[in-house]
Amino acid sequence: MRFELFLAARYLRAKRRQAVVGVVTAISVAGVAAGVAALIIALAITNGMQHDLQDKLLGSTAHVDLMRVQADGIHDWRPLVERLRHVPHVVAVSPGIYEGVMVSHGPRSGFALIKGVLPAEERGVSNLLDSITTGSAEGLESGAPDASVAGSKVPDLVLGKDLAEQLGVQAGDQIMVTSPQGELNPVIGLVPTFRSFRVAGIFHSGFYQYDSGMAFTSLAVAQQLFDEPDVLSIISFKIDNPNDAPQVGRAIEQAAGQGFMTTNWIEQNRELFKALRLEQVVTFIVIALIVIVAALNILIALTMMVMEKTRDIAVMMSYGVDPGQIQRIFLLEGLLIAVVGTALGLVLGYLGAWAGGHYHFIHLSAEVYSIDTLPFEPRVIDAVIVSAVSIGMSLLATLYPSTAAARVMPAEALRYE
Repeated sequence: MRFELFLAARYLRAKRRQAVVGVVTAISVAGVAAGVAALIIALAITNGMQHDLQDKLLGSTAHVDLMRVQADGIHDWRPLVERLRHVPHVVAVSPGIYEGVMVSHGPRSGFALIKGVLPAEERGVSNLLDSITTGSAEGLESGAPDASVAGSKVPDLVLGKDLAEQLGVQAGDQIMVTSPQGELNPVIGLVPTFRSFRVAGIFHSGFYQYDSGMAFTSLAVAQQLFDEPDVLSIISFKIDNPNDAPQVGRAIEQAAGQGFMTTNWIEQNRELFKALRLEQVVTFIVIALIVIVAALNILIALTMMVMEKTRDIAVMMSYGVDPGQIQRIFLLEGLLIAVVGTALGLVLGYLGAWAGGHYHFIHLSAEVYSIDTLPFEPRVIDAVIVSAVSIGMSLLATLYPSTAAARVMPAEALRYE
């Protein structure tokens, strides 16, 4: 062990003539550990929220959506869908039609976006129909029942969990759906369409936006409900790499021809992820203040230690120890405090993040945060960044006391000894 490191470690372990120096040193280590642990946990939360939201978005929605520029729907869509299946990087295609409606059950009512789909195709681009917790979506496979035939089967509908709770319904109950796309009456004007649906299933994606306002029925039933025979509102796509959605979207537009436009999950959620990145930066800066306070404690501890060890420093310098070695002793002493505190903080931070991610003991309001539990996702790169910041700040704090120690004059220090 080098001479400077040996003395630095010995000074930290030695009993103090002034107990307050040891207390301040312990507080310094605890401060560094607390700051590092808080940073690791905070970064794990922001990373977890960003990735959890992204994963749920990618699972619950299409990567790319194709629509008509004019709001007249997509006619003659079957050959178009078959042609677009062969666009490079397209994995799955799902035709659909959607419209906002009012749903009611007894005295309770709410608003929902009903999407008519082909279930087998929809499962290729979204996992909402695979997240059904009660009932099933088997009834969506059949076509639209003929409403003019007495005793025809009531069509099936799959609701989100929060929407079902708002209406107070369970699988098997019937609800009334009111569509604004009704028939034009020459006397009273536009008459909304009323139709009964059976709640065939209830899905729970964990994403409040969908669980509280989304419903699925078969494509044929939705076209009949909205009085749009054989017309689509949207064609949804899943691609092999979601990050390439803008480029693939442009290729789909070119393959579809004029009069079409695309949107993708990145454009739809750009502001959300920008806000999350800003939150991550602000959180890092704010919690890093704890590490700065701990660095100031290190400065105080080393300054008091230099005052306590002034006689020892003078004796060493009189025996030939040069000022550079004295400075390195106290630099290494501050470094040891920082390394011990950082290592302890990393252990505590990763243990806390693991416990939070494993046991999910922190619950959130899904109405506010769109997710119901607080996710944790610690990363190795975060440990590297936090360690570098912690140790760097601590070393800056040691510059003054170590320089002061190197400037001790042996004759002055030992004059009255």
